[in-house]
Amino acid sequence: MIEFLRGFTSSIIPLFLTGCASAGLAVANLPVSWFNGEVIEGISYGEEPWEKLDIYIPPDQTDAAWPVIVFFYGGRWTEGSREEYAFVGSALAAKGFVTIVPDYRKYPAVRFPAFIKDGAKAVNWVHDNIGRFDGRADKLFLAGHSAGAHIAALLVSDERYLQKEGDALSSIQGFAGLAGPYDFTPEAADLKAIFGPSSNYSQIQVTTFIDGAEPPMLLLHGNSDQTVERYNLERLANTIEAQGGKVETIIYPELNHIEIIGALSWFWRKKAPVLNDISEYFMDLAE
Repeated sequence: MIEFLRGFTSSIIPLFLTGCASAGLAVANLPVSWFNGEVIEGISYGEEPWEKLDIYIPPDQTDAAWPVIVFFYGGRWTEGSREEYAFVGSALAAKGFVTIVPDYRKYPAVRFPAFIKDGAKAVNWVHDNIGRFDGRADKLFLAGHSAGAHIAALLVSDERYLQKEGDALSSIQGFAGLAGPYDFTPEAADLKAIFGPSSNYSQIQVTTFIDGAEPPMLLLHGNSDQTVERYNLERLANTIEAQGGKVETIIYPELNHIEIIGALSWFWRKKAPVLNDISEYFMDLAE
């Protein structure tokens, strides 16, 4: 069966790379049905229909609770769904983390900062409830890809969002961002519509809020990324270092914007150790 999937993948990957992301995500999620852990889908973190999340519990059950990762998917703040990222939830859970993938509102239904507020609400729900799912609320980590990395990075740097919703902020032990647009100024028409007016722009830039007190950050980027410029990582890392904070960076020479998240899936995992880099970073912090 695996050999069949590998052959099938060779015809699908070019579609993924040229913009047919749904096809690539479908392939990435094919083996998820073989995940040996527990998957709990569609849990409400609020009363609104979009306030849903999925939980992935590690397969090796022990008496001890697991550290927890909340992962925010990308999609230019306009698309994506938690179901499409089951491969991320199951991969991180297999590494020993209770993993949560929440949905959040998107443009054009909402504009900034609505999706950040949704993220804060989801994280605080996790903090308050994850003990019921074998997770440790005091060992909480945030991660995300692209727009999701932007959401998660703002949550750990601009304390107003999480403080308004609850007590989760003090329990966040670390952040990992894949190809995040941390310090961009909107130029495309849709991004100006999402984040405008221009007086808002300092509030969307993670670097605005860095004071050195943030949890440790792992910033990951592909050197072949043509979607999010590498300067986003460099400016955030430089700002954290200047403020005396803790940051590590990894640049993957051959990965592009899609491949860096694809490396968490079964068919790209050998291309770069993204999964191991994230899980080892968080496990070290959890000890």
